[in-house]
Amino acid sequence: MTADRLQTYGPTAALLALAAVFAVLSPQFRTLGNLQNLLDAGAVLAVVTIGATYVLLLGCIDLSAAGVMGACALAVSLLVANSRTALDLGPLGVLLVVALGAAFGCLSGALSVGLKVPSFMTTLGVSAIGLGVATVLFAGVQPAVSDPWLLQWASGRWLGFTRVTYLAAAVVVLAWLVQRHTRLGRYATAIGGGEDILRLSGIQVGRYKVGAFTVAGACYGLAAAMVTAQLGSGIVQAGAGLSFAAITAAVVGGTQLAGGRGGIAHSMVGVLILTVLANGLVLIGVSPYVQRAVQGVIVVVAVGATLWPLRHRLEVVK
Repeated sequence: MTADRLQTYGPTAALLALAAVFAVLSPQFRTLGNLQNLLDAGAVLAVVTIGATYVLLLGCIDLSAAGVMGACALAVSLLVANSRTALDLGPLGVLLVVALGAAFGCLSGALSVGLKVPSFMTTLGVSAIGLGVATVLFAGVQPAVSDPWLLQWASGRWLGFTRVTYLAAAVVVLAWLVQRHTRLGRYATAIGGGEDILRLSGIQVGRYKVGAFTVAGACYGLAAAMVTAQLGSGIVQAGAGLSFAAITAAVVGGTQLAGGRGGIAHSMVGVLILTVLANGLVLIGVSPYVQRAVQGVIVVVAVGATLWPLRHRLEVVK
């Protein structure tokens, strides 16, 4: 099998192999109820991974998810009906929080493009800003959400799945359409494949890079609202660990760290791999600490596998 075929079909084969192994080891894994739990558990990660994927396609890395989600989670819990303020904006509150996340993403992109600073540095800075904003909004009192419309995202079910899962599926479809049929999606991939060529062609690369970061921030804002619905309150740690998990999922699914290859469909396979792996390890009784170690090994192997065919093109290891 060629390297291209391995990168294209390898993650899907790995997903099927994992599912087959856990189906043999644990009868509970094969139940419909576990399938529902599995998809519900992966919904938030899927939305965060969509945002990370757009940035990875550029050849950049976004580490701002934790801070942006913390700020947005506290913001949405204070904008909808809650125990701390008299505000009750309902759906408008969620839209405002998605806009807030987009603003954080736009800031990350503008700093990276304008200052010509590596994206992982600017996004770490924006994450710190977000965590600072979240801490200020927290003010020592955790706001409990009482908005029935938002809480129904996690408690209401249709055909056995929560509304959060359907929302994540809708975002996946929309993100795939944007990637395949808009300039932003096509240029994001092209920038990762050869930014200098696009600049010589007269394309305003900076505008599309900022646009990709903005989309990522909007995804983090929506994911924060989803976490808040699940927890019933806003917490500063709403996005803890999700930056690493999202990048891991994207890379495991076949989206390259070097940019220019992969996309939403590939990354969603990675989300399923991580979700199935976590679910299966729990069902067979593996320690959570071992699970994290396994995830770390997987990302190292996945990065090595995706970059090995490109090793002659990568003149500098960053």
